[in-house]
Amino acid sequence: MANSPAHLAGKRSRDAVAARNKEAWVANFADDGIVEDPVGPSHFDPEGRGHRGRDAIAAFWDMAIAPTDKIEFVFDKTYQCGNEEANVGHIVITAAGHQVTAEGVFTYKADSDGKMLALRAFWEVDQATASARKI
Repeated sequence: MANSPAHLAGKRSRDAVAARNKEAWVANFADDGIVEDPVGPSHFDPEGRGHRGRDAIAAFWDMAIAPTDKIEFVFDKTYQCGNEEANVGHIVITAAGHQVTAEGVFTYKADSDGKMLALRAFWEVDQATASARKI
């Protein structure tokens, strides 16, 4: 189902991150879309409520994506159900001469117009932090 709205929205999201294109990434979301990366409380979201709406999503970009040099998505398996997609694998984040690997499940939910309703990333902060290595 490579043409499913969730798959295409997820691909646009990853492509925008790879291209360092904040405007394209934010525009990929529905007006009331949400980013939970990671799901639950974290240093990016102390209350664990997610970043809802384009302004909050843009602020998440500035806090979590902009400071990086590169983010690579390596998905081993993909499961599509209805308007959602779950990807199992890892993300490699490169910043300031270091790399961190976040292993987990990364989900995308899209509306019928192909706009991202939810980007949710299930990964453990402590495990990712422990993977940090100098490059």
